[in-house]
Amino acid sequence: GFGGGHDEREQTLNQLLSEMDGFDPHEEVVVISATNRPDVLDPALLRPGRFDRTVVIERPDWRDREKILKVHTRNIKLSDDVDLAVIAKGTPGMTGADLENVVNEAAILAARDNESLVDMKYLELAKDKILMGGERKMYISDNEKRITAYHESGHALVAKLLPGTDPVHKVTIIPRGMALGVTQQLPEDDRYHYPKSYLLNRLSVMLGGRVAEQLVFGDISTGAQNDLKMVTELSEKMVCQWGMS
Repeated sequence: GFGGGHDEREQTLNQLLSEMDGFDPHEEVVVISATNRPDVLDPALLRPGRFDRTVVIERPDWRDREKILKVHTRNIKLSDDVDLAVIAKGTPGMTGADLENVVNEAAILAARDNESLVDMKYLELAKDKILMGGERKMYISDNEKRITAYHESGHALVAKLLPGTDPVHKVTIIPRGMALGVTQQLPEDDRYHYPKSYLLNRLSVMLGGRVAEQLVFGDISTGAQNDLKMVTELSEKMVCQWGMS
């Protein structure tokens, strides 16, 4: 490619194909490979006699994530209050490596506080750090804290009062990553189908913060920037991809 690099593409593909032609009848070799980008594989690789059997491995659901967490916490001393099912439900889309990262982060946080056991608090903190970014040490005026508090209360109230929404798990105005506050909902189970009513409720929850600011202060702020971005993306998908116009 331009400017150098180590892109091999055709050379690698041709080498693989020549090795897999299988002219020697005395050798039986099974070639196993893995990719997270099956869409870019050359069709020549997937012809019969080559990589002709495909096993699709989906991301684990929360029950599988709970079992994975049990594996990664085998050598870590956990306190009696730890409920791995709660952590598993709060980590949708995470793979085994991600979950191992959560456990390691929790152990580090507990060690920093000279604790001999990892309790639920440290697992929650580790999950928040990985999902939302590290806690930011920054000075925020009382007025801005108040705006953030009402904003997050708006999200939480709409999520609590609308039927069929995911239960509210945590509300915080501690700045993390790029956010000044977070309202976290915890689905009771992994979802594979999203009804239109559920998605409309999600749009309402996302906009609850902006509405709360408007009702309480008679003014709006830039705090809803990320909410509006997510609302735009979700509503666009509803209309353009899922025919919910």
